[in-house]
Amino acid sequence: MLFPEDRLVTFCARHADSEVRAVWSARALPSTSLPKVLPLPRPVLYQVWQVAGLPPLAFPATGLVDLDVVHATSVAVPPSGRYGLVVTVHDAAPERFPEAFTARGRRFHRLGMQAAARRAAVVITPSEAAADEVVELSPVRREQIRVVPHGVLVPRTEEDGGRSRLAAVGLAGREYVLWVGSLEPRKDVGTLAAAMAGLHRRRPGSPTLVLVGFPGWLNTDLIDRAAREALGDHLIELGPVDEATLSALYRRAALVALPSLHEGFGMPVLEAMAHGTAVVCSDLPSLREASGGCAELVPPGDVEQWSGAIAGLLEDEPTRRARIATGLVWAREHSWDKAVAATRACYTEAAR
Repeated sequence: MLFPEDRLVTFCARHADSEVRAVWSARALPSTSLPKVLPLPRPVLYQVWQVAGLPPLAFPATGLVDLDVVHATSVAVPPSGRYGLVVTVHDAAPERFPEAFTARGRRFHRLGMQAAARRAAVVITPSEAAADEVVELSPVRREQIRVVPHGVLVPRTEEDGGRSRLAAVGLAGREYVLWVGSLEPRKDVGTLAAAMAGLHRRRPGSPTLVLVGFPGWLNTDLIDRAAREALGDHLIELGPVDEATLSALYRRAALVALPSLHEGFGMPVLEAMAHGTAVVCSDLPSLREASGGCAELVPPGDVEQWSGAIAGLLEDEPTRRARIATGLVWAREHSWDKAVAATRACYTEAAR
């Protein structure tokens, strides 16, 4: 078999040994699989990789002198060598929405795209929409690209259905609409908050809005003061949560809303469907692709239409249940086994 699991080697930028071991332990990964730590800190390493094509990955200091394939899972693109290079490009958002990124972020992505175009045998994108965008807005060629949609796990139900985890974050017995993502401008949580604020003005007692995810960038004032005041304690910002808590939040949400202005794939859509939860999301090519016709689609940025779509799905139980049923079927078609098989095929192709 090509690329057996015991030949997988991971790499990371320079970090303290204790920090690397803590990350590995938190994810229950064996200490025998600890990554090879490269000599430079991340910002310097990425810049030198992208501009100078140094340092190489296969050299005596790493304990390796031969590699079959290297997979860069972002546009932090290492130098090409005798191995086949595969690069995952999630989207071309910094080119499509430059105002939604810092100058440093734009430069990093631009240099990474250029390096991927020059060096990669195969470029993986998670959707056809992302592939089209990458070809339009970068030097990556269509013949380099292979589309490999993400997979999702259909989780087992906890003994108490996750109630204890919801109680721990202050949501016991509360109806809520859930948003999951990174807090950055293109995710457009402001539109969702304004839509939910409108519901609360018209219908006191409407569901709470729960935001889950890590801080991205340019994330001050994403929600305006009027929406915050209207929602009051019906806006809960949990920040990052562990996987078990996230699973419970997905499962017990009244619905999941994803109002993004741009996505390369839209993983929360598929995760919500796998948990048996109805989805309202922006009508974007990538989200139409990710949702497979099983979500309620709404024009991005339109507060009134978002408010109406959320209220409509909350009130229309037959439609909501139909969305849940079709969404579960769709999610089951997106297994990680399929994603892994398609990715391994890319490795085989790159290694030729």
